[in-house]
Amino acid sequence: MTRPIIVFDLDGTLVDTAPDLLDSLNHSLAASDLAAVDEAGFRRFVGHGGRVMIERAHAAQNKALVAEEHDRLLKLFLDHYTLNIPGKSRPYPGVVAALDRFQAAGYLMAVCTNKYEANSATLIGALGMSSYFAAICGQDTFAFRKPDPRHLTETIRLAGGDAENALMIGDSQTDIDTAKAAGIPVVAVDFGYTDRHVREFEPTLVISHFDTLTPDLAERLIAAAR
Repeated sequence: MTRPIIVFDLDGTLVDTAPDLLDSLNHSLAASDLAAVDEAGFRRFVGHGGRVMIERAHAAQNKALVAEEHDRLLKLFLDHYTLNIPGKSRPYPGVVAALDRFQAAGYLMAVCTNKYEANSATLIGALGMSSYFAAICGQDTFAFRKPDPRHLTETIRLAGGDAENALMIGDSQTDIDTAKAAGIPVVAVDFGYTDRHVREFEPTLVISHFDTLTPDLAERLIAAAR
C-alpha cells in the first residue's frame, strides 16, 4: 500500500490570507468605482478564486460586469496580490506543528486549492513550508478545479498517493463537496472562509484547532472510510 496522504486546501485552511485577498479585491473594486468590501462581507465572496470574488462583489452592489471588464479587474487583482506575497498572510496556529507531525509519521502531503498554482507555490515558499508538500495544485494545474473531484484525485496522484488512503482538510462547502464526490473523508476547520458553519455541509469531522489533527486521528478516519 502507498504511503497515506493528507491533502490541504490553502486559503482559510492552512494560511490566513484574508487580509491580503481583501486588500487586492478592494484594489480592483476601486477601479470599477465600487465601494470597498469589509472583512465581514468578504467571507461571502471567497472559496472559488479571484474571478468569482470579483463577480460576487459586483453582484452584491448590483453592478453589471461585462467580460472585458471582468478580465481587466481580475488582472488588477492578481497583479496587486502577486506583488505583495506573502503580505500579512500567516499560517494558522498549530499548522507548522501539525505538518511536522505528519511528516514524521511518513505521510505524503499536498495542497489542492482554487488559488492559481504559481501564487500558491510562491506563498507557501515565502512562508517556509514548501518542503512539506509533494504537490501543490491550483485552479489552473488541470483542466478542472474544485468542486470537481478530479482536482483532488489528480492532486493525490501527482503527489504519489492513493485516493483510497487519503484525507482532505478544508474550510468550505467546496472542499467538503469535492472530497465527498471523490469518496475521501474530509475534516473541516471551523475558522476559515465561509458564511455558514461548516458542520452544515456534513464533513466527516469538524475541528477548531490544528492541535487536534494528528496522524492517529487521520488513520482512524481513513480506515473508517474504506
